[in-house]
Amino acid sequence: MKQTIKSSIAIILSLLFLLSLVACNTVDKTGIWEEATYLRDKEFGKGSKTVVVEVKAADQMVTFTIHTDKETVGEALMEHDLIDGEEGPYGLYVKKVNGMTADFDVDGYYWAFYIDGEMAMTGVDSTEIKEGVTYQLECTKG
Repeated sequence: MKQTIKSSIAIILSLLFLLSLVACNTVDKTGIWEEATYLRDKEFGKGSKTVVVEVKAADQMVTFTIHTDKETVGEALMEHDLIDGEEGPYGLYVKKVNGMTADFDVDGYYWAFYIDGEMAMTGVDSTEIKEGVTYQLECTKG
């Protein structure tokens, strides 16, 4: 009887451990991800708006959930040092996302910006935050 209880407890603990691994997405620190600041899904801030941003590179992805009072997606990301770039004629040219660099002039890669899976017609710094929308930044070969 005691052995059955011990076996049941061991099975339950193993299942809980496996579920916790699945619930907390983690990427491998290889390739471009070697430069990444965060290798797992992360939540930031305490503002009244919620922004969900998926960062994709080399077939791996992490999701950032940002609570902010900022007006644009770019402001929310910059508030937590999640993007960096330089100002250009069309706004912020994002070269670094989550610590990972993609610079078209250097390596032919760039950070594509999507809104609910569709290529954005605006840049991150001019895209107003909308609740319930998922934004994506994907490292793309040009």
